[in-house]
Amino acid sequence: MTTDDVRTNPEKDPDDWVTGDEPMTGPQESYLQTLAQEAGVEEPEDMTKADASKEIDRLQQETGRSSDRSSSGR
Repeated sequence: MTTDDVRTNPEKDPDDWVTGDEPMTGPQESYLQTLAQEAGVEEPEDMTKADASKEIDRLQQETGRSSDRSSSGR
């Protein structure tokens, strides 16, 4: 395994999550509200965990926020 392999995020596709059909979490809802405001779109409601994750990814791209959690913010 190389250093690059260790940094690769092995996240599952949200469609494959066992709990993906449960309601989104509080932190997901809060972050979605923030991203929606920044993007100038209506805040999503009543989403599943999987759908919220996909919407977060989409809005991060739209707003220019990185989904790379390893960045130091510099």
